[in-house]
Amino acid sequence: MTIIILERVPASLRGELTRWLLEPRAGVFVGRISALIREKLWELVCQRMKSGAGMLIHTNDSEQGYAVRLWGRTPRVPTENEGLTLFTFLSEAQAIGPRNLPEALATTEQGGDPR
Repeated sequence: MTIIILERVPASLRGELTRWLLEPRAGVFVGRISALIREKLWELVCQRMKSGAGMLIHTNDSEQGYAVRLWGRTPRVPTENEGLTLFTFLSEAQAIGPRNLPEALATTEQGGDPR
């Protein structure tokens, strides 16, 4: 199962994704696609989302049974806690982008403020 959630992206990108996935709600795409197609679609999303944000959730062999990836400026920061992926919600002023995500994760896991 693959879920892609998009915010503030061009309508053309959403239209492109509807060729492969269902859009049960605006910006939410769901489907069962191969890993190759998932990776190609995520690459396309990251290239074309401009100033928007996106989240990819897909099944894998982890303890929870899924993996999460983010791209773009978002107030959601995934943190790992004893093998489980949890989310920390930041204020809009603290929202992070894709370039500084690893640094923010490391700081958040140590209990500090990611900014």
